[in-house]
Amino acid sequence: MSDRTFHILTFGCQMNVNDSDWLARALVARGFTEAPLGKARVNIVNTCSVRDKPEQKVYSVLGRIRQATRKLPDAFAVVGGCVAQQIGSGFFTRFPQVRLVFGGDGSSMAPQAIERLCAEPGLRVSLLDFSEEYPERDAQLDSGPVPPSAFVNIMQGCDNFCAYCIVPYTRGRQKSRAADAVVRECAELVDRGAKEITLLGQNVNSYGQDAEATRQATAAGDGKAVSFAELLHRVAALPGLARLRFVTPHPKDIAPEVIDAFGTLDNLCPRLHLPLQSGSDRILKAMGRKYDMARYMDIVHRLKAARPDIQLSTDIIVGFPGETEQDFEDTLAAMRAVGFAASFSFCYSDRPGTRAEMLPAKLDAAEKAARLARLQEWQNDYTEQCLRSMVGLHTMVLLDGMSRKPGMTTPELQEGVHEGVHDGVAGTPGGESWQGRDPYGQAVNVVMPPRTQGGPEGWLGRIVPVTIVEAKKHSLRGVLRA
Repeated sequence: MSDRTFHILTFGCQMNVNDSDWLARALVARGFTEAPLGKARVNIVNTCSVRDKPEQKVYSVLGRIRQATRKLPDAFAVVGGCVAQQIGSGFFTRFPQVRLVFGGDGSSMAPQAIERLCAEPGLRVSLLDFSEEYPERDAQLDSGPVPPSAFVNIMQGCDNFCAYCIVPYTRGRQKSRAADAVVRECAELVDRGAKEITLLGQNVNSYGQDAEATRQATAAGDGKAVSFAELLHRVAALPGLARLRFVTPHPKDIAPEVIDAFGTLDNLCPRLHLPLQSGSDRILKAMGRKYDMARYMDIVHRLKAARPDIQLSTDIIVGFPGETEQDFEDTLAAMRAVGFAASFSFCYSDRPGTRAEMLPAKLDAAEKAARLARLQEWQNDYTEQCLRSMVGLHTMVLLDGMSRKPGMTTPELQEGVHEGVHDGVAGTPGGESWQGRDPYGQAVNVVMPPRTQGGPEGWLGRIVPVTIVEAKKHSLRGVLRA
């Protein structure tokens, strides 16, 4: 076994996925190679503690790592992310194989720490201090092609302190990244082949409203910090950028200029994830969300006025302490009123140190599970309706890889023609099935003709005209238009 091999397991949000991708590239740039679990010397777990279940998975995974590497005496584990920040050096006691823990602000120093651990077998390191500035990371790790869809962090941490949320304690207070650095990274990604960029942050709508942003503006001699709306316009203007998205916004901070951007920026995709959490004003107040349903619905109406075809998704917490049946019915009513194309819904779970942990009137697990099942049943039915309503539409699909779905046969293509839903389609029976996303973020499987130039990878990153011919439970099937 090489002493410079690594394996990364990632839990949680897209920011964690992006952090893991950067860490992998940073290690490869330092001469490490990726290896399967059980054969790697360095086993990294990037963790999430937003809910209890992902945290428990971390403990289970560390047990698996210990079993998988029991015949590799010099193998060790690394724990990063929110659970690492929360538990800290406690991992060293409970899991002797753990030799490095690092939080969000410590991730930029993790590659150097891992190199040092490989050279000094008896060493343990913790990188858990919060920084007052955004911790910039080395962006010049390689110069090769990048995936068609790329992700760029624009901030770190959160200042909202919602009653149920542990993020401000594990990610720290909000720190905005310098706008010039964000735009520069986006431009480099586009130059290297990215067609779509998603801007990431715990609360992107409050970008530029923190002390770090004010310090940056003062140091640069500017009158005020760059706002999120201004950042959107700067990134959207980059030549060659076909699509722009962002997650996650907080309803209390969304500015009119951000809403207007959906109607004025051609490459800002018509899909927005807008967390609701509850449809009850009483529960929203207990959660500390700082908006009510009237405010939320006003945002929805203005978004739909700016971009009538916009699709919305959301987050829902079921069974928050004190939630009554009427509160839950209010949530169902809100979901019907908005018509979310998708939602991510979970049962409430106590997170250590949050205000909600101390609240009385906790619901039992059975009641929370029953309500969650009702909500998800409605959402599944509505999502299927949304997908079925897209059959027959012409759209553009950004291809991001080969599909695991088998290619459509000739009869399937002929059936689509017979139903009159893909006039002008370039039929390609016998081609390769590819997967991609339409502007709404919906997964689309489409058969593409074989390419001689560049081999099968020749379709990667192409944006192709497609007609939707079939709706599945969670995806769409399309055919290429001429």
